[in-house]
Amino acid sequence: MNFPRLPDWTIYGAVVLALVIASVGRREKADAPAPPPPVPGEEGVPLGPASPFDPAVVVDVQQNRPQPSSGTAFSIADNGVWITARHVVEGCPQVAIVVAEGRGVATRVSVAAAGEAVVLISDGGAPAMPVIDQAQARNLKRGDRAFHPGFPQGKAGEVTSRLLGRERLVVRSLAQRQRGEQTEPVLVWAEVGRTNTLKGPLSGLSGAPALDAAGRVIGVTVAEAPRRGRIYTTTPETLLAAMQAASQSPSHLATGEPVNTENYGRVADALRRDLRVAQVVCLV
Repeated sequence: MNFPRLPDWTIYGAVVLALVIASVGRREKADAPAPPPPVPGEEGVPLGPASPFDPAVVVDVQQNRPQPSSGTAFSIADNGVWITARHVVEGCPQVAIVVAEGRGVATRVSVAAAGEAVVLISDGGAPAMPVIDQAQARNLKRGDRAFHPGFPQGKAGEVTSRLLGRERLVVRSLAQRQRGEQTEPVLVWAEVGRTNTLKGPLSGLSGAPALDAAGRVIGVTVAEAPRRGRIYTTTPETLLAAMQAASQSPSHLATGEPVNTENYGRVADALRRDLRVAQVVCLV
């Protein structure tokens, strides 16, 4: 029995196909796996370092001071060392920490730090608050919660927020226009709760500590965007740099009370009662 003779082109085609299959099979394959799905809302994602590409927010500060103004400060040393926001005291002829109704203790700015966190010195002080260190600062994640006890609108009050990310704060004031705008990295938070009776803007909360769940200070409250529901704080690095410039280091004996959404009002009241968080005023 004779099989039909195959055309030459089929034989050549089969050989070429076999060679192609052999070459493809021996090709190196080093593809990367597919990326993981994004985390909902980016919560739990590490914050990452500051970048010049971070969005910017501009704050204009009025320096004429036609009437007394106030903010918030907090203690970082028992012997009378405080932290507040620069724009609360800049250009002020006399700064005082309010210790009781109608009574205040004179303070002076310890050093003209480059950022929005500045150190004040007074005769006598209050128990120090614990401050986050560099290693703990690197563990900040989007979605982390902060608590801001202070004196919004010149009255006792507090706010809680969730960390959104980083931005750049551009502070413009009458004095600063003579030497250029001041820009620094900040943390941006979404306000998620406040004192029940507190309505409207948070003026007067500037300088308040931003506390983590362990009651440690992670930044200084410096600005807000009321329409967007945003709060801005210094980064931990800015806070620690201001303390270092003033030859101050976090107290190893300072302790904080754990804070959560159920007790942050009570914790804030205790901090104000002990003057660990106090009102700071500019006297004309």
